[in-house]
Amino acid sequence: MPPVLRRWVFLGHRWLGIGLAVFMLLWFVSGVVMLYVGYPKWTQAERLAALPPLAEPAAPLDWPRLATALAGQQPDAIRLTSVAGQPRLIVSGPGKRVRALDWQGQSLPGADAAAALAAAQALFPQSPVREQGLVDEDAWTHSKALDPLRPLYRVQVTHPADTLLYVSAQTGEVVRDASALERNWNWVGAWLHWLYPLRGGLLDAWWADIVITLSLLGCLLSVSGLWIGLLRWRMFGRFPNGSRSPYRPAWMRWHHWLGLGAGLLTLTWVFSGLMSMNPWKMFDSHALKPRSQAMAGASLAQAPFALSPWPGIASLAQQGFLAREVHWRVIAGQGHYQALDGMGRSRLWAAQANAPMRLRLSAAELEHAGQALLPSKVVRAEWLSHYDFYYYSRAAHTMGGHQDKPLPVLRLQFADANATWVHLDPYSGTLLNSLDQHGRLKRWLFALLHSWDWLPLLSQRPLWDGVMIAASLGGTGLSLTALVIGWRRLRRRAPLGQNTHPARKSA
Repeated sequence: MPPVLRRWVFLGHRWLGIGLAVFMLLWFVSGVVMLYVGYPKWTQAERLAALPPLAEPAAPLDWPRLATALAGQQPDAIRLTSVAGQPRLIVSGPGKRVRALDWQGQSLPGADAAAALAAAQALFPQSPVREQGLVDEDAWTHSKALDPLRPLYRVQVTHPADTLLYVSAQTGEVVRDASALERNWNWVGAWLHWLYPLRGGLLDAWWADIVITLSLLGCLLSVSGLWIGLLRWRMFGRFPNGSRSPYRPAWMRWHHWLGLGAGLLTLTWVFSGLMSMNPWKMFDSHALKPRSQAMAGASLAQAPFALSPWPGIASLAQQGFLAREVHWRVIAGQGHYQALDGMGRSRLWAAQANAPMRLRLSAAELEHAGQALLPSKVVRAEWLSHYDFYYYSRAAHTMGGHQDKPLPVLRLQFADANATWVHLDPYSGTLLNSLDQHGRLKRWLFALLHSWDWLPLLSQRPLWDGVMIAASLGGTGLSLTALVIGWRRLRRRAPLGQNTHPARKSA
């Protein structure tokens, strides 16, 4: 490398380090916190466990009229749940609009502060609750999944765990909880790791661009540091200071050693963090997406729901299965109900007379329905009874850990241009997720490199914890030494305009 270019690499690494050392240090420290405390969320398991068993409303039910009203809403999803202890229909429609309906099919007005308190009190009947106002977004509600449910009422629950609840003003449901432990640790965890101090203010519109830019610069910093570290390391023999590193100051020498030991890990973590932002939409595919409605055979508005769900709910209760929530499903063009109890267990039945209760669909039924997802041929159908590299579950507090990953599932592989894979849920007859070549590449470049979620390692905890913490400590030491070196460099620089040369003696 020409001397001039080499000098620019050295200078670039120095000043990138001075500019990014704080961010790198925060990323490593907050990453360790996130191993055990994630960003607050209200998981399905928490929601189902908190809901009471469904109870049929006392008012007479005109089911044909209600079924017609529901179909007229052009719904994408319908859910029977409890709000403030009372049964309520939650309907998601076009544009991700979410509405709450009564038992006459009429849209209910948005929830007010009193309704928010009632919803919180129903979940925690023994705890004092206090309403803290209406917010559109705050430190614990940055998730895009909450957008159709905003604005949100904040409700403080004294017990348990000094929990903060968020209630949707659109539906009256509790949609997020954040305990004091989660909130306190998140200030030095996910809130810092994802640079959420930049969210919700003047820089909100540029948050993603800022994260991408900092990650790119972090990659340049790591690559240049690795190159310099190898260049300055003496493989054979030693420098006059007796070390293989030419640096005499202890901080510089430690930074050199840590860079050689943890520099590659630092690069992979910063690079995989960049991949999490999907820069330049590199993981987006413009190929045909799986069509869920084609698999179902009809939309919710078109499928017949001849019977109310209540007889099925009552029949399940007699068998000891207490339904907490019921979802409308369409399977092979016919309306079905899926009931979930407080432990997430499921039962399925058709919305017609004398329909038997079922635990799940057969593999043949599911495969036949799944073939309609794409016009391409299914080249492989695989029944998964165990998690593998592309379909696996993580702890609920982790990124994506709240997503339901039931077993067994059916994986279909299509012969389309993007070699699409889909995972189908036999308990609901629905599409769980799809992975094309872009999605599988992201699995390698983001999830594997960033979280090390390789099943043989994940299954050997606390080995996984020890490896992640040790690697993080190496990156923390590397960033800390860079911060000290940068600070000392800035302190040595003379103030603007000051003459740095000693005064010459007069002749």
